[in-house]
Amino acid sequence: MWDLVTRLGGQARVLVGMSGASVIGWDMTAALAMGRALGISEWVVAEVLPAIEAAMVRQLNKKDG
Repeated sequence: MWDLVTRLGGQARVLVGMSGASVIGWDMTAALAMGRALGISEWVVAEVLPAIEAAMVRQLNKKDG
């Protein structure tokens, strides 16, 4: 699973606005396809990846201050 997470860097969804850019998540269609190609059960990806995604989004969007 960690192998999949490390490969998803190019699959980030970004929202760009007047105040800057914010990461809003991963392209889950691509994540499921990549997981399938890596031999990871789609069920496992669907169960585990959203929690990892939420933590990633929180960390990347933290504001200094």
